[in-house]
Amino acid sequence: MNVHDPAIETEIRSEEEGTAPTEQDAREALAVLRRWASGNDAMAFANLAPSDAAGALARGTTADYPVMSTLYPDDLVADKAYIADLPDLQNGPASLIKGAKTAIQHVGISNFRLPLRYLTRDKGEMVLETSVTGTVSLEENKKGINMSRIMRSFYTHAERVFSFDVMDAALGDYVADLDSLDARIQMRLSFPMKKQSLRSGLQGYQYYDIALESAYRNGTKTRILHLDYVYSSTCPCSLELSEHARRTRGQLATPHSQRSVARISMEVLPGEVLWFEDVVALCNKAVPTETQVMVKREDEQAFAELNAANPIFVEDAVRLFYRSLAQDARIGDFRVVASHQESLHSHDAISVLCRGPMFETSTLDPRMFETLIHRG
Repeated sequence: MNVHDPAIETEIRSEEEGTAPTEQDAREALAVLRRWASGNDAMAFANLAPSDAAGALARGTTADYPVMSTLYPDDLVADKAYIADLPDLQNGPASLIKGAKTAIQHVGISNFRLPLRYLTRDKGEMVLETSVTGTVSLEENKKGINMSRIMRSFYTHAERVFSFDVMDAALGDYVADLDSLDARIQMRLSFPMKKQSLRSGLQGYQYYDIALESAYRNGTKTRILHLDYVYSSTCPCSLELSEHARRTRGQLATPHSQRSVARISMEVLPGEVLWFEDVVALCNKAVPTETQVMVKREDEQAFAELNAANPIFVEDAVRLFYRSLAQDARIGDFRVVASHQESLHSHDAISVLCRGPMFETSTLDPRMFETLIHRG
Protein backbone atom coordinates (compact mmCIF):
# COMPACT_ATOMS: atom_id res chain seq x y z
CA MET A 1 0.00 0.00 0.00
CA ASN A 2 1.31 3.42 -0.92
CA VAL A 3 -0.15 5.95 1.53
CA HIS A 4 1.78 9.22 1.74
CA ASP A 5 1.13 11.55 4.62
CA PRO A 6 3.67 13.93 6.16
CA ALA A 7 2.53 13.06 9.66
CA ILE A 8 3.15 9.33 9.13
CA GLU A 9 6.57 10.00 7.62
CA THR A 10 7.34 12.10 10.70
CA GLU A 11 6.34 9.19 12.95
CA ILE A 12 8.54 6.79 11.00
CA ARG A 13 11.49 9.11 11.43
CA SER A 14 10.70 9.38 15.16
CA GLU A 15 10.78 5.61 15.53
CA GLU A 16 14.07 5.44 13.69
CA GLU A 17 15.42 8.04 16.07
CA GLY A 18 14.27 5.99 19.06
CA THR A 19 11.22 8.02 20.10
CA ALA A 20 8.21 5.74 20.72
CA PRO A 21 4.93 6.95 19.20
CA THR A 22 2.31 8.16 21.64
CA GLU A 23 -1.32 7.11 21.91
CA GLN A 24 -2.26 10.33 20.12
CA ASP A 25 0.13 9.41 17.30
CA ALA A 26 -1.62 6.05 16.96
CA ARG A 27 -5.05 7.67 16.87
CA GLU A 28 -3.92 10.06 14.13
CA ALA A 29 -2.47 7.18 12.10
CA LEU A 30 -5.73 5.28 12.48
CA ALA A 31 -7.62 8.32 11.22
CA VAL A 32 -5.41 8.42 8.13
CA LEU A 33 -6.05 4.74 7.46
CA ARG A 34 -9.78 5.25 7.83
CA ARG A 35 -9.73 8.16 5.38
CA TRP A 36 -7.85 6.00 2.89
CA ALA A 37 -10.27 3.09 3.41
CA SER A 38 -13.31 5.24 2.79
CA GLY A 39 -12.01 6.21 -0.63
CA ASN A 40 -11.18 2.72 -1.92
CA ASP A 41 -13.22 -0.32 -2.89
CA ALA A 42 -12.87 -3.83 -1.43
CA MET A 43 -10.27 -4.90 -4.02
CA ALA A 44 -7.79 -2.39 -2.65
CA PHE A 45 -7.61 -4.24 0.65
CA ALA A 46 -5.94 -7.26 -0.93
CA ASN A 47 -2.63 -5.38 -0.71
CA LEU A 48 -2.92 -4.78 3.01
CA ALA A 49 -1.32 -7.06 5.54
CA PRO A 50 -3.02 -8.58 7.37
CA SER A 51 -5.89 -8.33 4.89
CA ASP A 52 -8.44 -9.69 7.36
CA ALA A 53 -7.78 -6.91 9.85
CA ALA A 54 -7.85 -4.25 7.15
CA GLY A 55 -11.09 -5.64 5.77
CA ALA A 56 -12.67 -5.62 9.21
CA LEU A 57 -11.57 -2.02 9.68
CA ALA A 58 -13.07 -0.97 6.35
CA ARG A 59 -16.35 -2.77 6.98
CA GLY A 60 -16.61 -1.19 10.41
CA THR A 61 -16.24 2.33 9.02
CA THR A 62 -18.41 2.02 5.92
CA ALA A 63 -21.57 4.06 6.21
CA ASP A 64 -23.86 1.41 4.69
CA TYR A 65 -22.68 -1.50 6.91
CA PRO A 66 -25.85 -3.10 8.37
CA VAL A 67 -26.58 -3.01 12.08
CA MET A 68 -27.04 -6.56 13.40
CA SER A 69 -29.77 -7.51 15.86
CA THR A 70 -28.71 -9.07 19.14
CA LEU A 71 -32.21 -10.32 20.05
CA TYR A 72 -33.21 -13.96 19.47
CA PRO A 73 -35.97 -14.06 16.78
CA ASP A 74 -38.72 -15.97 18.57
CA ASP A 75 -41.19 -15.32 15.76
CA LEU A 76 -39.06 -16.73 12.93
CA VAL A 77 -40.81 -19.62 11.14
CA ALA A 78 -38.49 -22.03 9.34
CA ASP A 79 -40.86 -22.98 6.52
CA LYS A 80 -39.91 -25.01 3.45
CA ALA A 81 -38.94 -21.95 1.45
CA TYR A 82 -36.68 -20.65 4.22
CA ILE A 83 -35.03 -24.06 4.71
CA ALA A 84 -34.51 -24.47 0.96
CA ASP A 85 -32.58 -21.19 0.95
CA LEU A 86 -30.18 -22.27 3.72
CA PRO A 87 -26.60 -23.08 2.63
CA ASP A 88 -25.65 -26.79 2.73
CA LEU A 89 -21.87 -27.02 2.35
CA GLN A 90 -21.61 -30.60 3.63
CA ASN A 91 -23.65 -31.86 0.68
CA GLY A 92 -21.99 -29.56 -1.80
CA PRO A 93 -20.45 -30.49 -5.16
CA ALA A 94 -17.26 -32.48 -5.62
CA SER A 95 -15.40 -29.24 -6.36
CA LEU A 96 -15.59 -28.42 -2.63
CA ILE A 97 -13.78 -31.60 -1.55
CA LYS A 98 -10.63 -30.88 0.44
CA GLY A 99 -7.69 -33.25 0.44
CA ALA A 100 -7.53 -36.47 -1.56
CA LYS A 101 -10.56 -37.17 -3.72
CA THR A 102 -11.04 -40.69 -2.41
CA ALA A 103 -13.79 -42.84 -0.95
CA ILE A 104 -14.21 -42.97 2.85
CA GLN A 105 -15.00 -46.29 4.50
CA HIS A 106 -16.66 -44.91 7.65
CA VAL A 107 -18.23 -41.52 8.29
CA GLY A 108 -21.02 -40.81 10.75
CA ILE A 109 -21.67 -40.14 14.42
CA SER A 110 -20.61 -41.84 17.64
CA ASN A 111 -22.01 -42.08 21.15
CA PHE A 112 -25.48 -40.69 20.72
CA ARG A 113 -27.37 -42.18 23.64
CA LEU A 114 -30.95 -43.18 24.18
CA PRO A 115 -32.93 -45.73 26.23
CA LEU A 116 -33.75 -48.87 24.25
CA ARG A 117 -35.81 -51.94 25.06
CA TYR A 118 -34.25 -55.42 25.00
CA LEU A 119 -35.81 -58.85 25.30
CA THR A 120 -34.30 -61.25 27.84
CA ARG A 121 -34.02 -65.01 27.43
CA ASP A 122 -37.00 -65.58 29.72
CA LYS A 123 -39.10 -63.29 27.44
CA GLY A 124 -38.99 -60.35 29.81
CA GLU A 125 -38.11 -56.81 28.75
CA MET A 126 -35.66 -54.29 30.14
CA VAL A 127 -34.83 -50.72 29.18
CA LEU A 128 -31.10 -49.99 29.01
CA GLU A 129 -29.19 -46.82 28.19
CA THR A 130 -27.43 -47.51 24.90
CA SER A 131 -24.61 -45.71 23.14
CA VAL A 132 -25.04 -45.86 19.38
CA THR A 133 -22.49 -45.37 16.63
CA GLY A 134 -23.79 -45.14 13.08
CA THR A 135 -21.66 -44.82 9.96
CA VAL A 136 -21.96 -45.10 6.21
CA SER A 137 -19.45 -45.22 3.40
CA LEU A 138 -18.90 -42.13 1.27
CA GLU A 139 -18.11 -42.26 -2.43
CA GLU A 140 -15.10 -40.39 -3.76
CA ASN A 141 -17.16 -37.81 -5.66
CA LYS A 142 -19.29 -36.78 -2.66
CA LYS A 143 -18.32 -33.95 -0.32
CA GLY A 144 -20.00 -35.31 2.83
CA ILE A 145 -23.20 -36.59 4.43
CA ASN A 146 -26.01 -35.12 6.49
CA MET A 147 -25.08 -36.50 9.92
CA SER A 148 -28.47 -35.84 11.47
CA ARG A 149 -30.11 -38.25 9.04
CA ILE A 150 -28.37 -41.14 10.80
CA MET A 151 -29.98 -40.19 14.09
CA ARG A 152 -33.36 -39.57 12.47
CA SER A 153 -33.26 -42.93 10.70
CA PHE A 154 -32.35 -44.70 13.94
CA TYR A 155 -35.04 -42.92 15.95
CA THR A 156 -37.76 -44.27 13.66
CA HIS A 157 -36.97 -47.69 15.19
CA ALA A 158 -36.21 -46.55 18.73
CA GLU A 159 -39.57 -47.60 20.19
CA ARG A 160 -39.22 -51.20 19.06
CA VAL A 161 -37.75 -54.02 21.14
CA PHE A 162 -34.24 -54.21 19.77
CA SER A 163 -32.75 -57.19 18.02
CA PHE A 164 -30.44 -57.77 15.08
CA ASP A 165 -33.51 -57.72 12.81
CA VAL A 166 -34.34 -54.20 13.98
CA MET A 167 -30.73 -53.11 13.52
CA ASP A 168 -30.81 -54.48 9.97
CA ALA A 169 -33.96 -52.45 9.27
CA ALA A 170 -32.22 -49.29 10.52
CA LEU A 171 -29.27 -50.11 8.27
CA GLY A 172 -31.60 -50.29 5.30
CA ASP A 173 -32.87 -46.83 6.14
CA TYR A 174 -29.29 -45.52 6.34
CA VAL A 175 -28.48 -46.82 2.89
CA ALA A 176 -31.66 -45.34 1.40
CA ASP A 177 -31.65 -41.98 3.22
CA LEU A 178 -27.97 -41.27 2.66
CA ASP A 179 -27.66 -42.90 -0.77
CA SER A 180 -24.74 -44.98 0.48
CA LEU A 181 -23.31 -48.34 -0.56
CA ASP A 182 -22.34 -49.59 2.93
CA ALA A 183 -23.66 -48.90 6.43
CA ARG A 184 -22.88 -49.95 9.99
CA ILE A 185 -24.42 -49.69 13.44
CA GLN A 186 -22.76 -50.41 16.76
CA MET A 187 -24.70 -50.33 20.04
CA ARG A 188 -22.95 -50.46 23.43
CA LEU A 189 -24.78 -51.26 26.64
CA SER A 190 -24.34 -52.67 30.13
CA PHE A 191 -26.47 -55.77 30.58
CA PRO A 192 -27.43 -56.80 34.16
CA MET A 193 -27.80 -60.43 35.19
CA LYS A 194 -28.69 -61.64 38.66
CA LYS A 195 -26.01 -64.03 39.92
CA GLN A 196 -26.07 -66.25 42.99
CA SER A 197 -23.17 -66.49 45.42
CA LEU A 198 -21.26 -69.77 45.67
CA ARG A 199 -22.46 -70.97 49.10
CA SER A 200 -24.44 -68.38 51.05
CA GLY A 201 -27.35 -68.20 48.62
CA LEU A 202 -27.16 -64.41 48.30
CA GLN A 203 -27.88 -62.79 44.96
CA GLY A 204 -26.65 -59.66 43.25
CA TYR A 205 -26.43 -58.10 39.80
CA GLN A 206 -23.41 -58.67 37.60
CA TYR A 207 -23.12 -56.16 34.73
CA TYR A 208 -21.70 -57.19 31.37
CA ASP A 209 -20.26 -54.72 28.85
CA ILE A 210 -21.83 -55.75 25.54
CA ALA A 211 -21.68 -54.31 22.05
CA LEU A 212 -23.80 -55.28 19.06
CA GLU A 213 -22.71 -54.59 15.51
CA SER A 214 -24.66 -54.90 12.30
CA ALA A 215 -22.92 -54.17 9.01
CA TYR A 216 -24.10 -54.05 5.41
CA ARG A 217 -21.22 -54.24 2.97
CA ASN A 218 -21.13 -55.18 -0.70
CA GLY A 219 -24.65 -56.53 -0.40
CA THR A 220 -23.76 -58.80 2.53
CA LYS A 221 -25.06 -58.42 6.09
CA THR A 222 -22.89 -59.31 9.07
CA ARG A 223 -23.90 -59.51 12.74
CA ILE A 224 -21.33 -59.34 15.53
CA LEU A 225 -21.62 -59.51 19.30
CA HIS A 226 -18.88 -58.41 21.71
CA LEU A 227 -18.83 -59.23 25.43
CA ASP A 228 -16.31 -58.50 28.19
CA TYR A 229 -16.07 -61.36 30.68
CA VAL A 230 -14.29 -60.63 33.97
CA TYR A 231 -12.76 -63.51 35.90
CA SER A 232 -10.04 -64.46 38.34
CA SER A 233 -6.93 -66.27 37.10
CA THR A 234 -4.67 -68.17 39.49
CA CYS A 235 -1.18 -68.79 38.14
CA PRO A 236 -0.50 -72.58 37.95
CA CYS A 237 3.23 -72.04 38.42
CA SER A 238 2.71 -69.88 41.51
CA LEU A 239 0.28 -72.47 42.90
CA GLU A 240 2.83 -75.28 42.54
CA LEU A 241 5.65 -73.18 44.03
CA SER A 242 3.48 -72.26 47.02
CA GLU A 243 2.63 -75.92 47.60
CA HIS A 244 6.33 -76.81 47.34
CA ALA A 245 7.18 -74.30 50.09
CA ARG A 246 4.43 -75.71 52.31
CA ARG A 247 5.34 -79.34 51.67
CA THR A 248 9.16 -79.19 51.83
CA ARG A 249 9.77 -76.39 54.33
CA GLY A 250 6.54 -75.91 56.22
CA GLN A 251 6.51 -72.37 54.85
CA LEU A 252 3.16 -70.66 54.43
CA ALA A 253 2.87 -69.25 50.89
CA THR A 254 0.02 -68.10 48.71
CA PRO A 255 -0.21 -68.32 44.93
CA HIS A 256 -0.85 -65.12 43.04
CA SER A 257 -4.13 -64.55 41.23
CA GLN A 258 -5.54 -61.49 39.57
CA ARG A 259 -8.59 -59.96 38.02
CA SER A 260 -8.61 -60.81 34.33
CA VAL A 261 -10.68 -59.76 31.34
CA ALA A 262 -11.56 -61.60 28.14
CA ARG A 263 -13.15 -59.68 25.28
CA ILE A 264 -15.11 -62.13 23.18
CA SER A 265 -16.09 -61.00 19.66
CA MET A 266 -18.24 -63.37 17.63
CA GLU A 267 -20.11 -63.56 14.36
CA VAL A 268 -23.77 -64.33 15.06
CA LEU A 269 -25.14 -66.64 12.36
CA PRO A 270 -28.72 -66.44 11.04
CA GLY A 271 -31.23 -68.74 12.66
CA GLU A 272 -31.78 -69.50 16.33
CA VAL A 273 -31.40 -66.55 18.69
CA LEU A 274 -28.10 -66.24 20.54
CA TRP A 275 -29.14 -64.59 23.82
CA PHE A 276 -26.82 -62.48 25.94
CA GLU A 277 -27.37 -64.97 28.74
CA ASP A 278 -26.24 -67.80 26.44
CA VAL A 279 -22.91 -66.10 25.74
CA VAL A 280 -22.33 -65.55 29.47
CA ALA A 281 -23.10 -69.24 30.08
CA LEU A 282 -20.54 -70.26 27.43
CA CYS A 283 -17.93 -68.13 29.21
CA ASN A 284 -18.87 -69.56 32.61
CA LYS A 285 -18.50 -73.06 31.21
CA ALA A 286 -15.05 -72.28 29.82
CA VAL A 287 -13.68 -70.38 32.84
CA PRO A 288 -15.88 -70.77 35.95
CA THR A 289 -13.86 -68.37 38.15
CA GLU A 290 -16.00 -65.32 37.29
CA THR A 291 -15.69 -62.48 39.78
CA GLN A 292 -18.37 -62.49 42.45
CA VAL A 293 -21.04 -59.94 43.41
CA MET A 294 -22.37 -60.87 46.88
CA VAL A 295 -19.79 -62.50 49.16
CA LYS A 296 -19.85 -63.77 52.75
CA ARG A 297 -17.03 -65.69 54.42
CA GLU A 298 -18.21 -69.05 53.14
CA ASP A 299 -18.38 -67.62 49.61
CA GLU A 300 -14.86 -66.23 49.84
CA GLN A 301 -13.56 -69.61 50.95
CA ALA A 302 -15.46 -71.28 48.11
CA PHE A 303 -13.97 -68.85 45.60
CA ALA A 304 -10.44 -69.66 46.83
CA GLU A 305 -11.19 -73.37 46.37
CA LEU A 306 -12.69 -72.73 42.91
CA ASN A 307 -9.55 -70.87 41.84
CA ALA A 308 -7.32 -73.66 43.14
CA ALA A 309 -9.38 -76.13 41.11
CA ASN A 310 -9.02 -74.04 37.94
CA PRO A 311 -5.52 -72.53 37.73
CA ILE A 312 -4.87 -71.05 34.26
CA PHE A 313 -2.22 -69.26 32.29
CA VAL A 314 -3.47 -66.71 29.75
CA GLU A 315 -2.76 -69.26 27.00
CA ASP A 316 -5.04 -71.72 28.79
CA ALA A 317 -7.78 -69.14 29.08
CA VAL A 318 -8.07 -68.32 25.36
CA ARG A 319 -8.03 -72.03 24.46
CA LEU A 320 -10.76 -72.80 26.98
CA PHE A 321 -12.92 -70.00 25.62
CA TYR A 322 -12.20 -71.23 22.08
CA ARG A 323 -13.36 -74.78 22.86
CA SER A 324 -16.59 -73.56 24.45
CA LEU A 325 -17.47 -71.11 21.66
CA ALA A 326 -16.59 -73.52 18.85
CA GLN A 327 -19.19 -76.00 20.11
CA ASP A 328 -22.10 -73.57 19.56
CA ALA A 329 -23.58 -73.77 16.05
CA ARG A 330 -25.01 -70.22 16.34
CA ILE A 331 -21.50 -68.76 16.32
CA GLY A 332 -19.36 -68.34 13.20
CA ASP A 333 -15.94 -66.69 13.25
CA PHE A 334 -14.77 -65.36 16.60
CA ARG A 335 -11.88 -63.76 18.44
CA VAL A 336 -10.82 -64.05 22.08
CA VAL A 337 -8.57 -61.31 23.53
CA ALA A 338 -7.49 -62.03 27.12
CA SER A 339 -5.56 -59.92 29.60
CA HIS A 340 -4.35 -61.25 32.96
CA GLN A 341 -3.49 -58.16 34.98
CA GLU A 342 -0.74 -59.68 37.04
CA SER A 343 -0.36 -59.19 40.77
CA LEU A 344 3.18 -60.59 40.53
CA HIS A 345 4.45 -58.43 37.69
CA SER A 346 4.12 -54.76 36.87
CA HIS A 347 2.95 -55.75 33.39
CA ASP A 348 0.04 -57.81 32.06
CA ALA A 349 -0.03 -61.20 30.36
CA ILE A 350 -2.04 -61.12 27.13
CA SER A 351 -3.17 -63.47 24.38
CA VAL A 352 -5.26 -63.31 21.19
CA LEU A 353 -6.86 -66.32 19.50
CA CYS A 354 -9.11 -66.25 16.41
CA ARG A 355 -11.21 -68.70 14.47
CA GLY A 356 -11.84 -67.79 10.84
CA PRO A 357 -10.66 -64.78 8.82
CA MET A 358 -13.22 -62.20 10.01
CA PHE A 359 -11.26 -60.99 13.03
CA GLU A 360 -7.72 -61.82 11.96
CA THR A 361 -5.44 -58.85 11.47
CA SER A 362 -1.74 -58.33 10.85
CA THR A 363 -1.59 -55.41 13.28
CA LEU A 364 -2.72 -54.70 16.83
CA ASP A 365 -4.60 -51.64 18.02
CA PRO A 366 -1.94 -49.84 20.10
CA ARG A 367 -4.46 -49.35 22.92
CA MET A 368 -6.34 -52.64 22.66
CA PHE A 369 -5.11 -54.19 25.88
CA GLU A 370 -5.28 -51.09 28.04
CA THR A 371 -9.04 -51.01 27.43
CA LEU A 372 -9.39 -54.50 28.94
CA ILE A 373 -9.89 -53.13 32.43
CA HIS A 374 -13.02 -53.70 34.47
CA ARG A 375 -13.89 -50.32 35.95
CA GLY A 376 -17.03 -51.45 37.73
